[in-house]
Parts: sequence; structure tokens; C-alpha cells
Amino acid sequence: MITIFNLKNVISINDFEKEDINYILDEAAKLESVAKSQVSSNLLNGKILGMMFFEPSTRTRLSFETSMKRLGGECIGFDNTTSSSIVKGESIADTAKMIESYSDALVIRHELEGVSKFISEIVDIPVINAGDGAAQHPTQTLLDLYTMKKEFGHIENLKVALVGDLKYGRTVHSLAYALGLYNVEMTFVAPKELRMPREILEDLKKNNIKFTENENLNEVIDDIDVLYDTRIQKERFPDLEEYLKIKDAYLINHDMLKGKDLIVMHPLPRVNEIAYDVDNTKHNRYFQQAFNAVPVRMAILKNLILNNPKFPE
Repeated sequence: MITIFNLKNVISINDFEKEDINYILDEAAKLESVAKSQVSSNLLNGKILGMMFFEPSTRTRLSFETSMKRLGGECIGFDNTTSSSIVKGESIADTAKMIESYSDALVIRHELEGVSKFISEIVDIPVINAGDGAAQHPTQTLLDLYTMKKEFGHIENLKVALVGDLKYGRTVHSLAYALGLYNVEMTFVAPKELRMPREILEDLKKNNIKFTENENLNEVIDDIDVLYDTRIQKERFPDLEEYLKIKDAYLINHDMLKGKDLIVMHPLPRVNEIAYDVDNTKHNRYFQQAFNAVPVRMAILKNLILNNPKFPE
């Protein structure tokens, strides 16, 4: 068991060893009472989190803000470029360097892959990738794993189906890599137009991580523990006609789940892929999953900021 979190930044789930993930999940469990406002904390009193959100966000942005404030810290930044000097032509690099001078850590969401990594190489404070294009979303993966561990008491050997938009869905890209560390039986369920990217499939094969692919959810739904559903992302389709053809490919409703012993997860927001009649069933974990973002992101912020040599305790 490691006793310190050794990563300076959180850019890709591929930077994590299994021990790093387990450490963050254990830390998150210790912080649940703070996340629920049952006790207060001043661990990050006097610290400031900088936030650069170039894409729309509700859960990710608000949960990072909540996490920082629950630990006694504060937040600055922007959630759209119209409120920053970027509209005047300032570069992303200059904006990041400016916010670095005011902050103890920096959270970035951007529509282009690689921006968070680029920023991490030019600033001296911890950088957290809050989603970059269709690439990765590592903190979402950590809260997804935390949700599974809370539900089943373990992650090892679970049977998980990743369903829907596996081509553009950055949450499932990160999650597939992480689940591979736990000997999970993965099934990728998607229409051929949205199957998991070839490079990810090749990476999984190279690392002897087992998975199967299927276009028919009904063929796998009786033999899974977790149905991880995703939104068909209209904004990522270059061709609207292609989106319209497959947007309703996998719709989950109460009748489909009758007699099934599984939980339904979703990174949210949902559009119409999970019917509202699932909300009040034993299968629904997507709202609990959204709450779990707070203790997990608290654990990440605590360890990144307090372990940063630029800010010794």
C-alpha cells in the first residue's frame, strides 16, 4: 500500500498504477463525511483552485468547486471563453501562466486532445485534465471505479458492459484502460459506427486485457454486473445525418431491466438513452455516481496540492 500519491498531475488514466488508483479510492472513502457536510475540513484553507473550462460542464465544474470548498479552499477561473482575455486573442499558454500565478492547482477542460498535457509542461502547479476532446477524462474514471467499489465491495472480476458512444466518449476510453487493471470482464456494446477506437482495442490486446464486442445489448444484458451507458454525442459528429441514424441505438427502460441483477451507471448528462422510469428502480446508480465525484475529487485535490513541492506544508 502506498502512503503518498506520487503523481504531480492528473492528465491520463494511463499515468496511474493500480496502487495509485486504490490509494485515491481509499482517500475518497475517508473524506465522505466531509463531502456530505457531516464534518468540516480546513485541509486546503488558503489554497486556490484555478479553473479553465473551454467546453460546457455542469457536474465536473460544480463538483470540483464543491470539493475545493469542502476542504476549505477557494476557486477562481472561467467557464466560457467570453469572460476571459482569450476573446482578445490571448493564447491558452499565457492564460494558464497568468492563472498559475494566482493558484495552487489548475483544472482544464478543452475540446482539443492534448491541451492539458501541454499546459502541465509549462506551469509549476498541478494540472488536472477535466476532459480533452474525445480522448480522456481521468477523474471521471476514478469516480466511476469508486462507485463500483462502493456497490460491490471490490472491482476485481466484475462483468461490465460499456454501451453507446464508444468512439467519441472520452469517459469510456479512460474507463476501459482502468478496468483492465482489475481483471474485469469487459464487453463493448456499440453500433459499428461508434465502436471503441482501434488504437484503444490494440492497446488492450497488447496488454493482454480481455474484452468482447457486440452490437446487440440484449445478448449480454443477462450476464453483467454493471451497465455503463453513454450519450450519443451529437456535438462530436461531423455529419448530422450519421448522428440521426444511430442516436436511438440503445435506449434503456424499466422493462428491459426486469429480473436483471445489475446496476446502471451513466456519466451524465443523459438525453433520452435512459428512460425516467429507471430512476426509481434498484438499478439506478447514476445520481449516486454524480455525488461520488465530490469525495473522489477532494482526494485528488488534497493529495496534488499538499504534495506539491512548490507549496510545502
